[in-house]
Amino acid sequence: MLSNLLIFLFPFALLTCFLLYWAGARRSYVNRSRTEAGDPAALDWHFFVPCRDEEAVVGTTVAQLRGDFPAAHVWVIDDDSDDRTGVIVAALAEDDRRVHLVRRVRPEARTGKGDALNAAYDQLGEFLPEGVDRGRVVVCVVDADGRLDPRALELVSGPKAFGDPEIGGVQVGVRMRNVDDPRPLPERGRVLNAFARLLVRVQDMEFAVSNAGMQLLRRRTGSVGLGGNGQFTRLSALDRIADAERRPWQRGALLEDYELGLHMILAGFRITHIADTWVSQEGLPHARRLLTQRTRWAQGNFQCVRYAPRIISSRHYSGRGVLETLYTFCQPVAHLLTLALSVAMLVLGGLGSLVLWPLTLILAALAIGPFVLWGPVYRRDHAPDASRLTAVLWGLALWLYAYHLFIVSARAFVRMARGRNGWAKTRRNAERPTSGPVALEA
Repeated sequence: MLSNLLIFLFPFALLTCFLLYWAGARRSYVNRSRTEAGDPAALDWHFFVPCRDEEAVVGTTVAQLRGDFPAAHVWVIDDDSDDRTGVIVAALAEDDRRVHLVRRVRPEARTGKGDALNAAYDQLGEFLPEGVDRGRVVVCVVDADGRLDPRALELVSGPKAFGDPEIGGVQVGVRMRNVDDPRPLPERGRVLNAFARLLVRVQDMEFAVSNAGMQLLRRRTGSVGLGGNGQFTRLSALDRIADAERRPWQRGALLEDYELGLHMILAGFRITHIADTWVSQEGLPHARRLLTQRTRWAQGNFQCVRYAPRIISSRHYSGRGVLETLYTFCQPVAHLLTLALSVAMLVLGGLGSLVLWPLTLILAALAIGPFVLWGPVYRRDHAPDASRLTAVLWGLALWLYAYHLFIVSARAFVRMARGRNGWAKTRRNAERPTSGPVALEA
């Protein structure tokens, strides 16, 4: 009986950590203050757009960046694409001196997004005139399908962002651009399209409120993470990391963006998050593509555990920052343990331990409630035309969606055990299997 009780108490301990984290994230989101704008003209802006087989989206992305931010330079890294990505960008560069094509060729190419970004970093260093104030130069990484809010540079240059010389990085919010698409799968039927719409919706909820709250909580703990889209970094901060690590972005990292943030804090810079501006990207309407993408993220999270000793001993991390970062590192492991314990609880329940089922019901209610409560918050800020009932149903869908974390954590663990670390980019929604070469999982 004691062993059975311990099996049940351990999930409650995990749940307690989750509830405390959720409460802090929700409070940080709900009570956030508005971001004060700054003067973008005080800084020199350079966009890095890493590409591999991105002909379906890259032209539109470059056009949007140049149209909305005419004073900025756009550096497109063609990682030896098999399609027309390089041809499209080369044509744009011929007509616009602020568009630059960074060509990579195998065998140096296709060794990871981090290496592609490092190639652009090197060429930017050669491009800038000698003696330039590199603390005024800001690099922004935008995915090939990214669309940046036209107000982004005003807010990112504000007094609590790059207007503060101690800020080395800024991460903006992320939204799903196709959240209102009535037919995300135009070649499929009504049922599959309804599922695809819901899948894109919960991804938008995940980033717009849940992840935003998490980042705003991290702003309080001093452990804000950088993402792969909408990631702004001061060039002088990248220089300091390169001096210590030989390169800003780490080779072979599956979460090169988050690792860059860890290095930036370890180097003495602060990172902040701005929820009042955003970059949009395509939500994935295909469950298989989503699981592939999130498995890479989970495996990258496993890789980050090696930084734990440096973070614990660093004078640049506060105690709260250490706890938050270690909690983030432990998430895939917690998912694996919870999955195993869930199986154990089902077995014990089937063997007659009915006395413990009330605890299971309490556990379920406490686990579901926080996800449901994000629904009304999301409706208020991002979907005011939706009904209150719809918001609650979206919250329930977000809870069910969260179970994919157990699947991807298990897949990531198996991949690591098998020594599989190679990945390529996620297939874009506009790409079809018959439309030509496209990068897939390595």
